[in-house]
Amino acid sequence: MKTNKIMLFAAATLLPLCASADSSHKGAHKTVSDKVIAKQRSALAKSTKGQGFGPQSPRDIDSLLGENNRAFSESPAFKEMNLCNIHFHKNAEHKGGEFTEYAGHGDGKGFETGFKYSGELSQSELKPFGKQIGASKHGNLYPGDTIEVHYVHSTAKIEPGPTLGACLSDAIGNPQLRVETQVYVIVNDKNALDFNTLTQHKVVDGYHQAINIPTNTGAPVQYEGSTTGPSYNEKGSPFQVSWSVRPKVAKVDIRTVGKWLEGNTFNEDHGHGVRNLVMNPKLLSEIK
Repeated sequence: MKTNKIMLFAAATLLPLCASADSSHKGAHKTVSDKVIAKQRSALAKSTKGQGFGPQSPRDIDSLLGENNRAFSESPAFKEMNLCNIHFHKNAEHKGGEFTEYAGHGDGKGFETGFKYSGELSQSELKPFGKQIGASKHGNLYPGDTIEVHYVHSTAKIEPGPTLGACLSDAIGNPQLRVETQVYVIVNDKNALDFNTLTQHKVVDGYHQAINIPTNTGAPVQYEGSTTGPSYNEKGSPFQVSWSVRPKVAKVDIRTVGKWLEGNTFNEDHGHGVRNLVMNPKLLSEIK
C-alpha cells in the first residue's frame, strides 16, 4: 500500500488528468461569455497571489516572457526517465507554432476550448467518418479535430499505467516529472500516422520509453510549468513539471485513434478537458 503522502498526490493529480466536460456531439454546449472566462482568470490571480505558487501551464510557447521566479530543477531528458502515462486533450492546451486558432471559450469547464491546427486540410482528409470515435459523454472526435498528446515521464521506478498516480512509487514521493508534448490533427486518411504506433512503448536501456514520439515536428520549446486540466482554471497547480512542446503538428488517422481508445495500457477512452491558457506573467516562467 502506498504512503498517505503518495495517495494524496495521486488523488490531487487524478482530477486534472480526467476532467472533461460532457457532450454528445460538436457544439452541443452553449459557449460561455467573455465575462465567465474573465471571472475565472480573476479568481486564479486572486487565489495564487502571494501564495508562492510556481510557474503554471499551459502557455503560449511563442512568447518567452514570464515573471515567476520560483525556480526548481529541470527534469532530466525523457530518455533518462520512465514513461508513466499517455493521455490527450481535445484541442491543444498550449498555443503557438502551428496551433494558434482559438477554439472559443467552450462551456467554461474545459470542453470545446483551447487551440486548433491553424493549417489547411484537404476535403478528403475532412471527409466524415461514420463510426463514433471517443466516449460520447465526453465529446466525440471528428476529422479535423486537434488533440494534444502528453507523454508523461517520471524519475520514479514505475510501470506505465493510468493517471498521474502511475508516476509515483513507494520509494519516491516527489519524483521529477517531464511531459513530452505533441499536437496532432485527426484526419480521415489511412496513409496518415498510426496512433497505436505513436503510443507504442517498451523498455529501452532500462527505462520505459514511448519509442515513436515524432522527431520531425520542430525543436521542442522547453519551459518550467505545472500540471494542467480545467480543474485549475481558478486555482494554481502545486505540481512542478518540465515541459517540452513541439511546435509543428502531425496528422494521425482517425481509425487508429478510435482503435487505441477501445483499449490501452492507460485506460484512456476520451479526450480530456483543457485548462484556460495561462496569460498572467506572474504565473509564467521565462523561456530561455
